Amino acid sequence: MGNTAIKNDRIYTYADYLSWPEHERWEIINGTAYMMAPPSTEHQRIVGNLFFQFKSHLNGKVCEPFISPFGVIFEPLATEDNITTVVEPDITVVCNTAFITDKGCKGTPDLIIEVLSRSTASRDMIQKRSLYEKYRVAEYWIVDPTHQIITRYYLDHKTGTYLQPDYFDKENTISPIIFPDLQIDLKNIFPEQS
Repeated sequence: MGNTAIKNDRIYTYADYLSWPEHERWEIINGTAYMMAPPSTEHQRIVGNLFFQFKSHLNGKVCEPFISPFGVIFEPLATEDNITTVVEPDITVVCNTAFITDKGCKGTPDLIIEVLSRSTASRDMIQKRSLYEKYRVAEYWIVDPTHQIITRYYLDHKTGTYLQPDYFDKENTISPIIFPDLQIDLKNIFPEQS
C-alpha cells in the first residue's frame, strides 16, 4: 500500500516522536518518520500467539518480552534531540534490565520479531534488517503471514553481520538461538487459511 504517511521534509528525532499524539503510531528511521497503519486481525493473532510463547517461557527469568507499541532506541547515551531512529517492533525481547525504561527500551534488544503487513513489508525486510544488524541485535525474525514462513537471522558476533538466514514453515518447530529450550510449533502460531 502506498498510502502510508511519511515525514521526510527534515530530520526527525526522538523528541518529535515523544511530542506526537498517542493515538498516532510513528517510527523514525535515520530521521525519516513513517506512520504505522493499523494492523490486520491476522497480524494481531500471529503477534499474540508468538508473544504468548515467549511470555510463558520467560516468566520469572531475566529476559523479558514486550509487545508493540514499545519504543526501541539504540543509542542509550544520546539526547532526545540527537536520536534519529526509534522503532516499535511487534515483539522485543530485552535481557539487559538496565535498558528497560518507562518509555520502552534504550539500548540494543536481544531479539526482535516483525510480522509483515503490506504497508511495512519492504521496510521490515530491508531497512529494519539493516538497522538491526548495524546495532547488533543478536536475533531477528521476519514473520510472513501470507506464506506462513519465518525467516530467522542470527548475528555473527565476530563480524557484526547476520549469517545466512534459516527458514521455517508451518510444518516446522522453531527455537530462538538465544533460548534453544523454547520450542515453538508453528502450527500453533499461524492461523488456518481458508
